Amino acid sequence: MTFVQVIDCKTNRVDELNRLMDDWVEATQGKRTATHSIVGQDRADSTHIVEIVEFPSYEEAMKNSQLPETDRIFQEMVAACEGTPTFTDLEVLRDEQLNKITVRRFFEEVANKRNVDAEDVLCTPDYREHDPILPSGEAGVDESKAANQEANTAFEPVVTIESLIEEGDLVSARFSFKGRHVGSFMGMEPTGKEFSTTGQATFRCEGGRIAESWWNNDYLGLLRQLGAVEG
Repeated sequence: MTFVQVIDCKTNRVDELNRLMDDWVEATQGKRTATHSIVGQDRADSTHIVEIVEFPSYEEAMKNSQLPETDRIFQEMVAACEGTPTFTDLEVLRDEQLNKITVRRFFEEVANKRNVDAEDVLCTPDYREHDPILPSGEAGVDESKAANQEANTAFEPVVTIESLIEEGDLVSARFSFKGRHVGSFMGMEPTGKEFSTTGQATFRCEGGRIAESWWNNDYLGLLRQLGAVEG
């Protein structure tokens, strides 16, 4: 279970704390078990600094605290603070990266459930989709729905999300999809052949909806499996 440690301290030497954090990151390269660190400054009290450090588990956090580099930096941190920093240890009960939920719903609804109208809810009104397979290279909501409807009818795809990574307002998705060519697609008559291929897409979200997306699918691999190109 993910474990989070919250460190509170008071100091006027914020620049020194930042330097100590940089030193710790460099000194523990290849050794540390911490996976994520955030340092925040209280808007109401500029001397109040909070660091939030994430670990895969409590046990991994203890390994991290036993590193000599961690102990050395902590002693220097104490010297830079007004009093000893306080620690709060938290077992994470729930961790939701909300934009991931929207992206996962997009794949499930639009592709796997063939509900292209879900784009009206999941995407912003000015949504832009960038994909080299599109005639103009990009599309709005209506054009995207039409293109997805054509693909769903032609290929009856089943999409599996292999991984989702969220950073800020961006979500990167790595996925695979398989199906059968049962309908006309962009002028290509159905072949009845099965296929399996992969893709990657990056989504930019606003207010819990998808505002923009960039797609990179293995279309060449798909065409080869359908016999449209040699290779």
